Amino acid sequence: MKITDVKTYCVSPVSRNYVYVKIETDEGLYGVGEAYSCGPDLATVKTIEYFKDWLIGQDPTRIEYIWTMLYNYSRFPGGCIVDSAISGIDLALWDIAGKVANLPVYKLLGGQTRDKIWCYTGSGRGETNEACVEATQRLVEKYGYNALKVAQHFAGDMPVGESRRALSSRFACFRKNLGDDFELGIDFHARNYEPYRAVWFAQAIQEYRPFFIEEPIRMENIDQMARLKDKLGAPLATGECLYTKYEFNDLLAADAADILQPDVLLCGGMTEAKKIAAMAEATYKVIAPHNPLSPLSTVINVHYAAAIPNFLILETHNQNIGEIPACNDLVTKVLQPKDGYIALPEGPGWGVDLNFDYLETLTYKPWHRPFAKRSDGGIDVV
Repeated sequence: MKITDVKTYCVSPVSRNYVYVKIETDEGLYGVGEAYSCGPDLATVKTIEYFKDWLIGQDPTRIEYIWTMLYNYSRFPGGCIVDSAISGIDLALWDIAGKVANLPVYKLLGGQTRDKIWCYTGSGRGETNEACVEATQRLVEKYGYNALKVAQHFAGDMPVGESRRALSSRFACFRKNLGDDFELGIDFHARNYEPYRAVWFAQAIQEYRPFFIEEPIRMENIDQMARLKDKLGAPLATGECLYTKYEFNDLLAADAADILQPDVLLCGGMTEAKKIAAMAEATYKVIAPHNPLSPLSTVINVHYAAAIPNFLILETHNQNIGEIPACNDLVTKVLQPKDGYIALPEGPGWGVDLNFDYLETLTYKPWHRPFAKRSDGGIDVV
């Protein structure tokens, strides 16, 4: 079997783009993958197209060989664009491998370590506490969630006292309405530049027993993250912006996190994500994959979560569990939580395919993250 073509689809059914990869073979089998949407998404598409000449004629089942070829022959360590491109290609190859073996991908990775995947949802941003709770309760009733990630909601230069009170009030509202047994994480989204501010905010919610504190500061300075970890009073979670086993090795060596959050669409694909989980397991760390993109991303992450022993919980959002109609037709089947868990797919490969007819009706749209500024006109941390 040989690779005959590599196709890309960069489409925007709602706001941001989703970047898909389709790898075709001379035996009629094909595989699909998703690359992370970093912002300059057409650059990711061009990188995949750049790798196309390297891939034509290769045996698609030599997944480890192809990963090493793409990474090493690129010479310089990849950033978000290159590593997203490699991830999308790698995931499409795993889909082919599953179809060749007529098995779900997780069975090729050692078989399932669990029968269903625990999930959490998000609280949304910008709403009042009451509106956030109401929206969450609707999802709890529909999907049975018993875990939630609360978003930090304040400008970077809001007075510390005011922002601490706002955060504490939000947590108190969720805890009162959802109960003591409901897990409440918090995502600071790296909006605190100074580590001491992160400690102040963590202290403001300690009485509500946060499940984890995600990205309390930016991730570039791992030594600072390590110094901060034991001051938070709750597990520190990070990893969505880290790539490959090499950067996660630095994180683990510094003992700078309790919960690792690799993004399979960004960190190097399934090949690399499985290694990251094994490295984490050796240091007693658990995995809570980052998963903010399309319904295909959720399917891929379910396979990943099924195949690793140190999985904790999976992030889900409205756009990847069937709550947004424009996203539902991207795939042939949307996996949805029931009683807070997603069941494992049973078909070969991912067990789900892309809806190519629908993709052809969609287009690319430029997008970027919010350009937030402080009251003095300086750039805010987002």
